[in-house]
Amino acid sequence: MAANPCVTYYYYYYCHFTVGQSPKLYKTTHPFPLINNRASTSLQSKSIGDKLRLPVTMTNHRLRHQPTRPSAVVIGDAVASDEDDVIYPDQEFADQAHVPNFQKYLEMYKRSIEDPAGFWSEMAAGFYWKKKWDQQVNSENLDITKGNINIEWFKGGITNICYNCLDRNIESGNGEKIAVYWEGNDTGFDDSLTYNQLLDRVCQLANYLKENGVKKGDSVIIYLPMLMELPISMLACARIGAVHSVVFAGFSADSLEQRIIDCKPKLVITCNAVKRGKKAINLKDIVDSALSKASQSGIHVGLCLTYANESAMKREDTKWLKERDVWWQDVVPKCSTKCDVEWVDGEDPLFLLYTSGSTGKPKGVLHTTGGYMVYTAATFKYAFDYKPSDVYWCTADCGWITGHSYVAYGPLLNGATVVLYEGVPNYPDPGRCWDIVDKYKVTIFYTAPTLVRSLMRDGDEHVTCYSRKSLRVLGSVGEPINPSAWRWFYNVVGDSRCPISDTWWQTETGGFMITPLPGAWPQKPGSATFPFFGVQPAIVDDKGKELEGECSGYLCVKASWPGAFRTLFGDHERYETTYFSAIPGYYFSGDGCSRDKDGYYWLTGRVDDVINVSGHRIGTAEVESALVLHPKCAEAAVVGVEHEVKGQCIYAFVTPVEGVEYSDELKKSLVLSVRTNIGAFAAPEKIHWAPGLPKTRSGKIMRRILRKIASRQLDELGDTSTLADPSVVDQLIALADV
Repeated sequence: MAANPCVTYYYYYYCHFTVGQSPKLYKTTHPFPLINNRASTSLQSKSIGDKLRLPVTMTNHRLRHQPTRPSAVVIGDAVASDEDDVIYPDQEFADQAHVPNFQKYLEMYKRSIEDPAGFWSEMAAGFYWKKKWDQQVNSENLDITKGNINIEWFKGGITNICYNCLDRNIESGNGEKIAVYWEGNDTGFDDSLTYNQLLDRVCQLANYLKENGVKKGDSVIIYLPMLMELPISMLACARIGAVHSVVFAGFSADSLEQRIIDCKPKLVITCNAVKRGKKAINLKDIVDSALSKASQSGIHVGLCLTYANESAMKREDTKWLKERDVWWQDVVPKCSTKCDVEWVDGEDPLFLLYTSGSTGKPKGVLHTTGGYMVYTAATFKYAFDYKPSDVYWCTADCGWITGHSYVAYGPLLNGATVVLYEGVPNYPDPGRCWDIVDKYKVTIFYTAPTLVRSLMRDGDEHVTCYSRKSLRVLGSVGEPINPSAWRWFYNVVGDSRCPISDTWWQTETGGFMITPLPGAWPQKPGSATFPFFGVQPAIVDDKGKELEGECSGYLCVKASWPGAFRTLFGDHERYETTYFSAIPGYYFSGDGCSRDKDGYYWLTGRVDDVINVSGHRIGTAEVESALVLHPKCAEAAVVGVEHEVKGQCIYAFVTPVEGVEYSDELKKSLVLSVRTNIGAFAAPEKIHWAPGLPKTRSGKIMRRILRKIASRQLDELGDTSTLADPSVVDQLIALADV
């Protein structure tokens, strides 16, 4: 090809790291010629050792003819519908990004792997430490064959995350900056707090907690909807060294009772009711029931601090126990707006958050202070390319890890302005999200694929009638986003100009693990792309062998990172068994993953008995336990199946007790049992009658067969001869539509 100095060519590179070896860098076989802002070839790779040279500008080649159908586009162009599209960052955006290109990413990533202590110490230096950490920044053992699993970061360092979220930002001159915009369920109800005002509110509650005997190390249960009082309560606990445990205000009384019994809180913080759309939900009744049941088990909580959310329910309509219940508005505003900080060790506990497990008992994931603080702040800054002028909105509830890390702590540690929304995203109409975006000039919008698919189904007209010009970065969380939803999110919501941070992480990881960095490299719709700094992902086969190059298998992590959880509350043995025994030396995520020929990571969903419904992880055993509590249910088995909007939904096979006939009334009653014992979000989508369940001769339920029946993949049932009663399969198929 003849030379053309006007054409720029790029090689594309990605890294593969193996413990104890130099990083291997792979590059495309041919450079990408960029003509009219479009790349001309698909990605192919070969090993070139560990050199770090990119992008490569070539001036001695040119493309003889432009391809008729490019395989890549630049942000600002509409995305094509091809599955192999690669979306290139806009150069102007990239030039202003924290990580402007892949070269910079590789430099930072390489250092974070080869010198994690130095890398994370520099990140931590941006925060206030009363005393610096010990000389050894981190220590770890992830290999259960070598002793107890142990992870520590910044041990000996004395700090406080509330101080770093609020006081530090105020001292830097941002006291009058808006910290929180609050948008109520009903239009016309809103509020805001500056950093100064937020600190005052936090200190008042912290003082009230101290006056009522809450001290460092004590636990406090928070059962609140998305009112400003929710992050205020979290920060107040952190300020005095108390351990908060936020319970999603959609869990049932029984689920709340379990958590109360497990963590034995000094008090419970709640509100009387909340409106979700047109529906008012009496939260106080749920709390009353949970506290009563916990008391019967010997766990007595003597104080229930209740916020009067009078837009949902009047005080006089709220059931009240005078010797235990106190109205927030009657006591907290009377407390001082000055509260001394309780300085804590970097390894002191910050919060408990319960997540679903395959055994039926929720797991109390314990995160500590120092590493979590540094990691959530860093991931927020880089994964969203956060700038001080940004207005950030994450639609998640603080009852889940996303709300902890990317509604409360990560944004406030960066001095961000955050939007909180009390209601449901499509109330009073499917345009509510974009109305809020325009109202507050939101620049970063982070949500779940479930919401994206739901809004996509409602129609483009509910999006395009709003401006959305303020948006510059979009994000996805909770489950893998399918490419078609990704493209709609990019094309319609983002006007083909906003990069999407499609993040993979878990409650246990504390923060993002695999995520795009806006502006740094091309994106592929549906791929989480590459690991964040300090994260060493590994894909292993069913024998625990690590796979290289293009492959599929189980996603694990080789070494610790600062945001990693430290244990399961009161059950370190379960912590080790669940996450570290399957493949010694690795953290086992429980997720399946594939890596394509270009090094991009693609999450494929859960591989254990946990179902991901609308981004909520629900243990199959939990749902099964709730079903068999029904007096007419003899046995139940639950699987997850694909759902157009929710990602997955719960499909339950139920065997009624002898003599009970199948009926729609019984189906409704069984679903109600799950709603009562766990919550509405865990309700089965389908009840499938089962005269028996497919079991091996040893009694193990063959869930693989149940998944195939539920998904109507009847030609993929496989060998059923090993079942104790193979005829059960035909019976289940015959009852599929009953």
